[in-house]
Amino acid sequence: MSSAITLIDYGIGNLLSVSRALEHCGADVELAQTAEQIEAADKLVLPGVGAFADGMNGLRERGLVDAIRKHAEQDKPLLGICLGMQMLLGTSEEFGQHEGLGIIPGRVCAIPGTTDAGQPHKIPHIGWTELRRPQPDTEWNGTVLEGIPADSRTYFVHSYTAIPDDPKHRLSDAGYNGRTIAAVIRKGSVYGTQFHPEKSRNVGLQILSNFIGLKR
Repeated sequence: MSSAITLIDYGIGNLLSVSRALEHCGADVELAQTAEQIEAADKLVLPGVGAFADGMNGLRERGLVDAIRKHAEQDKPLLGICLGMQMLLGTSEEFGQHEGLGIIPGRVCAIPGTTDAGQPHKIPHIGWTELRRPQPDTEWNGTVLEGIPADSRTYFVHSYTAIPDDPKHRLSDAGYNGRTIAAVIRKGSVYGTQFHPEKSRNVGLQILSNFIGLKR
Protein backbone atom coordinates (compact mmCIF):
# COMPACT_ATOMS: atom_id res chain seq x y z
CA MET A 1 0.00 0.00 0.00
CA SER A 2 1.39 3.37 -1.04
CA SER A 3 2.27 5.91 1.66
CA ALA A 4 2.53 8.75 -0.85
CA ILE A 5 0.56 11.85 0.15
CA THR A 6 0.23 14.93 -2.04
CA LEU A 7 -0.09 18.15 -0.05
CA ILE A 8 -1.72 21.00 -1.97
CA ASP A 9 0.29 24.23 -1.91
CA TYR A 10 -1.92 27.13 -2.99
CA GLY A 11 -0.27 29.99 -1.16
CA ILE A 12 -2.27 29.72 2.06
CA GLY A 13 -2.06 27.11 4.79
CA ASN A 14 0.18 25.60 7.44
CA LEU A 15 2.15 23.39 5.08
CA LEU A 16 5.21 22.80 7.23
CA SER A 17 3.44 21.52 10.34
CA VAL A 18 1.06 19.33 8.30
CA SER A 19 3.93 17.95 6.23
CA ARG A 20 5.99 17.13 9.32
CA ALA A 21 3.04 15.40 10.98
CA LEU A 22 2.36 13.29 7.88
CA GLU A 23 6.03 12.35 7.61
CA HIS A 24 6.05 11.42 11.30
CA CYS A 25 3.22 9.01 10.48
CA GLY A 26 5.26 7.40 7.72
CA ALA A 27 4.04 9.28 4.64
CA ASP A 28 6.15 10.28 1.68
CA VAL A 29 4.95 13.86 1.20
CA GLU A 30 5.00 15.70 -2.11
CA LEU A 31 3.88 19.31 -2.60
CA ALA A 32 1.52 20.04 -5.49
CA GLN A 33 1.21 23.47 -7.08
CA THR A 34 -0.23 22.45 -10.47
CA ALA A 35 -3.32 20.67 -11.72
CA GLU A 36 -1.10 18.02 -13.32
CA GLN A 37 0.45 17.13 -9.97
CA ILE A 38 -2.98 16.85 -8.37
CA GLU A 39 -4.28 14.65 -11.19
CA ALA A 40 -1.35 12.29 -10.66
CA ALA A 41 -1.94 12.04 -6.90
CA ASP A 42 -3.21 8.96 -5.10
CA LYS A 43 -4.16 10.74 -1.86
CA LEU A 44 -4.60 14.50 -1.43
CA VAL A 45 -4.46 16.71 1.66
CA LEU A 46 -5.94 20.22 1.43
CA PRO A 47 -4.77 22.29 4.41
CA GLY A 48 -5.83 25.82 5.16
CA VAL A 49 -6.01 28.70 7.58
CA GLY A 50 -7.62 32.10 7.19
CA ALA A 51 -10.62 33.33 5.22
CA PHE A 52 -12.72 31.17 2.89
CA ALA A 53 -12.63 33.61 -0.04
CA ASP A 54 -8.84 33.88 0.13
CA GLY A 55 -8.51 30.11 0.10
CA MET A 56 -10.79 29.62 -2.90
CA ASN A 57 -9.08 32.48 -4.74
CA GLY A 58 -5.74 30.77 -4.17
CA LEU A 59 -7.06 27.54 -5.70
CA ARG A 60 -8.65 29.34 -8.66
CA GLU A 61 -5.62 31.48 -9.46
CA ARG A 62 -3.51 28.31 -9.74
CA GLY A 63 -6.10 26.43 -11.76
CA LEU A 64 -6.53 23.71 -9.15
CA VAL A 65 -10.30 23.64 -8.59
CA ASP A 66 -11.28 21.26 -11.39
CA ALA A 67 -8.40 18.90 -10.61
CA ILE A 68 -9.45 18.62 -6.96
CA ARG A 69 -13.07 18.00 -7.96
CA LYS A 70 -11.98 15.34 -10.44
CA HIS A 71 -9.89 13.63 -7.77
CA ALA A 72 -12.94 13.43 -5.51
CA GLU A 73 -15.19 12.22 -8.34
CA GLN A 74 -12.79 9.32 -8.86
CA ASP A 75 -13.26 8.37 -5.20
CA LYS A 76 -9.60 8.92 -4.40
CA PRO A 77 -8.89 9.79 -0.73
CA LEU A 78 -8.95 13.51 0.04
CA LEU A 79 -8.56 15.16 3.44
CA GLY A 80 -9.43 18.81 4.05
CA ILE A 81 -8.09 20.37 7.24
CA CYS A 82 -9.75 23.38 8.96
CA LEU A 83 -10.31 25.90 6.13
CA GLY A 84 -9.56 23.05 3.74
CA MET A 85 -12.54 21.17 5.19
CA GLN A 86 -14.82 24.18 4.82
CA MET A 87 -13.85 24.65 1.17
CA LEU A 88 -15.11 21.13 0.44
CA LEU A 89 -18.66 22.44 0.86
CA GLY A 90 -20.81 24.38 -1.59
CA THR A 91 -20.96 27.88 -0.13
CA SER A 92 -19.71 30.05 2.73
CA GLU A 93 -21.20 33.17 4.30
CA GLU A 94 -17.82 34.39 5.61
CA PHE A 95 -17.49 38.07 4.59
CA GLY A 96 -20.22 37.66 1.95
CA GLN A 97 -21.40 34.71 -0.12
CA HIS A 98 -18.67 32.61 -1.72
CA GLU A 99 -18.69 29.44 -3.78
CA GLY A 100 -16.71 26.47 -2.54
CA LEU A 101 -15.60 23.24 -4.20
CA GLY A 102 -19.06 21.70 -3.81
CA ILE A 103 -17.70 18.20 -3.19
CA ILE A 104 -19.84 17.73 -0.09
CA PRO A 105 -23.21 19.53 -0.36
CA GLY A 106 -23.66 22.07 2.40
CA ARG A 107 -22.75 25.51 3.63
CA VAL A 108 -20.36 27.22 6.02
CA CYS A 109 -21.92 29.53 8.62
CA ALA A 110 -20.71 31.61 11.54
CA ILE A 111 -20.70 29.96 14.95
CA PRO A 112 -23.45 31.72 16.92
CA GLY A 113 -22.08 34.40 19.23
CA THR A 114 -24.09 33.10 22.18
CA THR A 115 -24.36 29.84 24.07
CA ASP A 116 -27.49 27.71 23.77
CA ALA A 117 -28.69 29.57 26.88
CA GLY A 118 -28.33 32.92 25.11
CA GLN A 119 -25.22 34.10 26.95
CA PRO A 120 -22.38 35.69 24.96
CA HIS A 121 -19.33 33.49 24.52
CA LYS A 122 -15.93 33.82 22.93
CA ILE A 123 -15.56 33.63 19.16
CA PRO A 124 -13.41 32.14 17.69
CA HIS A 125 -13.77 28.74 19.30
CA ILE A 126 -10.23 27.94 20.39
CA GLY A 127 -9.08 24.94 22.39
CA TRP A 128 -9.32 21.24 23.08
CA THR A 129 -12.78 19.80 22.52
CA GLU A 130 -14.15 16.25 22.70
CA LEU A 131 -15.19 14.30 19.61
CA ARG A 132 -18.56 12.56 19.75
CA ARG A 133 -20.72 10.48 17.47
CA PRO A 134 -23.58 12.48 15.91
CA GLN A 135 -25.79 9.38 16.31
CA PRO A 136 -25.24 6.37 18.58
CA ASP A 137 -24.95 4.11 15.54
CA THR A 138 -22.48 6.32 13.61
CA GLU A 139 -19.76 3.90 12.48
CA TRP A 140 -16.11 4.93 12.78
CA ASN A 141 -14.53 1.62 11.79
CA GLY A 142 -13.03 1.78 8.33
CA THR A 143 -12.77 5.59 8.47
CA VAL A 144 -10.14 8.09 9.57
CA LEU A 145 -11.60 7.82 13.07
CA GLU A 146 -11.06 4.07 13.39
CA GLY A 147 -9.59 3.27 16.80
CA ILE A 148 -10.29 6.77 18.17
CA PRO A 149 -12.23 6.57 21.44
CA ALA A 150 -15.32 8.74 21.75
CA ASP A 151 -14.63 11.87 23.83
CA SER A 152 -11.05 12.10 22.55
CA ARG A 153 -9.95 15.73 22.51
CA THR A 154 -8.64 17.57 19.45
CA TYR A 155 -7.50 21.14 18.90
CA PHE A 156 -9.85 23.65 17.26
CA VAL A 157 -9.30 27.23 16.08
CA HIS A 158 -12.23 28.58 14.03
CA SER A 159 -15.08 31.08 13.83
CA TYR A 160 -17.17 29.32 11.17
CA THR A 161 -18.64 25.84 11.06
CA ALA A 162 -19.60 23.46 8.27
CA ILE A 163 -23.23 22.38 7.97
CA PRO A 164 -23.60 19.47 5.51
CA ASP A 165 -26.99 19.20 3.82
CA ASP A 166 -27.13 15.47 4.57
CA PRO A 167 -26.68 14.60 8.28
CA LYS A 168 -25.14 11.29 7.17
CA HIS A 169 -22.09 13.27 6.04
CA ARG A 170 -21.36 14.19 9.68
CA LEU A 171 -18.90 11.60 10.96
CA SER A 172 -18.15 13.36 14.24
CA ASP A 173 -19.47 16.38 16.10
CA ALA A 174 -18.09 18.53 18.89
CA GLY A 175 -19.86 20.78 21.34
CA TYR A 176 -19.09 24.40 22.17
CA ASN A 177 -21.19 25.80 25.00
CA GLY A 178 -24.22 23.93 23.75
CA ARG A 179 -23.60 24.70 20.08
CA THR A 180 -23.00 21.71 17.80
CA ILE A 181 -19.98 21.86 15.52
CA ALA A 182 -19.24 19.43 12.69
CA ALA A 183 -15.83 18.09 13.72
CA VAL A 184 -15.35 15.52 10.94
CA ILE A 185 -17.33 15.25 7.72
CA ARG A 186 -17.22 12.49 5.14
CA LYS A 187 -18.57 11.61 1.73
CA GLY A 188 -17.09 8.42 0.31
CA SER A 189 -13.32 8.77 0.40
CA VAL A 190 -13.48 12.53 1.01
CA TYR A 191 -12.97 13.68 4.60
CA GLY A 192 -12.71 16.99 6.37
CA THR A 193 -11.56 17.79 9.91
CA GLN A 194 -12.50 21.15 11.42
CA PHE A 195 -9.79 20.69 14.02
CA HIS A 196 -6.07 20.54 13.29
CA PRO A 197 -4.91 16.89 13.49
CA GLU A 198 -1.30 18.04 13.16
CA LYS A 199 -1.74 19.95 16.45
CA SER A 200 -3.85 17.32 18.22
CA ARG A 201 -1.08 15.14 19.61
CA ASN A 202 -1.50 11.36 19.53
CA VAL A 203 -5.17 11.48 18.55
CA GLY A 204 -4.43 13.69 15.57
CA LEU A 205 -1.47 11.56 14.52
CA GLN A 206 -3.67 8.45 14.63
CA ILE A 207 -6.21 10.19 12.38
CA LEU A 208 -3.49 11.10 9.90
CA SER A 209 -2.13 7.54 10.02
CA ASN A 210 -5.61 6.22 9.32
CA PHE A 211 -5.88 8.52 6.31
CA ILE A 212 -2.52 7.40 4.98
CA GLY A 213 -3.73 3.80 5.25
CA LEU A 214 -7.08 4.31 3.51
CA LYS A 215 -7.89 2.09 0.56
CA ARG A 216 -10.12 3.21 -2.31
